[in-house]
Amino acid sequence: MKKPLIFLLVFFIQFVNSQELALVKKNGKIGYISKDGNFKIEPQYKSAKSFSDGLAAVENGGKWGFIDTKGTWVIPATFNDAKDFNSGIAIVKKDKDWVYIDTKGEIQKAPFSDKLFDFNNGVAFIRQNTRVGLINSKMAIVLEPKYDQIKSFENGFARVELNKKWGIINTEGKEIIEPAYAEIGNYFKNTAWARMDKTFGLVSAGKFIPVDGAEKIWDFETQDLTYAKKNGKIGFIDLKGNWTILPIYDKAKAFSKNLAPVCIGSKWGYINPKAEFVIPPTYSDAEVFSSNGLAPVKEKNWGFINEAGKLVIPTQYGITANGLIAMFVQQDKGFIDGVARVKNEGKWGFLKPDGTVLSNEWFENAELFSKTAEKTIEKKVITETATDKSKAETKTATKPAVKPAAKKKK
Repeated sequence: MKKPLIFLLVFFIQFVNSQELALVKKNGKIGYISKDGNFKIEPQYKSAKSFSDGLAAVENGGKWGFIDTKGTWVIPATFNDAKDFNSGIAIVKKDKDWVYIDTKGEIQKAPFSDKLFDFNNGVAFIRQNTRVGLINSKMAIVLEPKYDQIKSFENGFARVELNKKWGIINTEGKEIIEPAYAEIGNYFKNTAWARMDKTFGLVSAGKFIPVDGAEKIWDFETQDLTYAKKNGKIGFIDLKGNWTILPIYDKAKAFSKNLAPVCIGSKWGYINPKAEFVIPPTYSDAEVFSSNGLAPVKEKNWGFINEAGKLVIPTQYGITANGLIAMFVQQDKGFIDGVARVKNEGKWGFLKPDGTVLSNEWFENAELFSKTAEKTIEKKVITETATDKSKAETKTATKPAVKPAAKKKK
């Protein structure tokens, strides 16, 4: 005799980065639009900040709280001020004191610090008697205060200063490069540029490698080449410290998509790793290529070219904020995740790669799109025999949802 089959419908809840929202200001009010150009949250706030960790700080009646991507108040507006969430923790001002809260709005008791610092890459600085260390988002000390300075973490690594010497640590507080250098750059593929006394070079596998004649070296970005100065001119070196492109340029920027902006005299063009001009120097300024293969170039104003050098979006836009706004707005230039923030006749908007304006609308202010965590429900059907049913009914499974950490561009 066959055992009857029973179908069970099981729901799984998880958080995914399914959308991105951008803060925009329209008619004096702040709202949030999605990548399709529609308002996810209509403009209604006098003061607000961009989304981070799925929440945005918003002012209401002179007090600050946090809303979710549907505009629902998740943390009531009871604070005098508020900063962004990162790693599940935000700094808020309660009465006269700055405190940490979690995404439920609950105050987190942190180790003593002369000042509260924002979280980044899962850690935050603590400062005690002029020395700086690290705590994690559980408010546990991961690095006792011992350094004079710790710079912001980038890709899990940070520069540290001790007794006027610089090194590199990771988010666990472990020294990757001991503080032994007069200057040091960001960590990239187990390598960082550094200056020992007056000599510039690279630090790799704990060894300092002088770079012949280098007067300055810039950070490695996305490729295994970076630009450096020798005899007042700019060239490029590799991760071993070899000059792969001779220093003959007046200015330069990082390689991306195997193309680097370089300047001769007052004109910018793009070279490949063989130092061949792929795009002749004809522009008054130029930026690196984005992952979608477009780069900002400037004549009188800014437009965008493709990797073949064709101008695909006319040079009629601004790409950076000025003055007071620039203090609060991220200055990433060019296309990021499919859109570019630009300025046109005093208004801000977003361009698509084909040059059309997102939602065909311009705003009094617009900030970069930021990823938000959104809850989704996944259904799964399980078939069981009748004899297994009783076992299934006695079991439940839950999985804690974890919000992804937000990225920092350099």
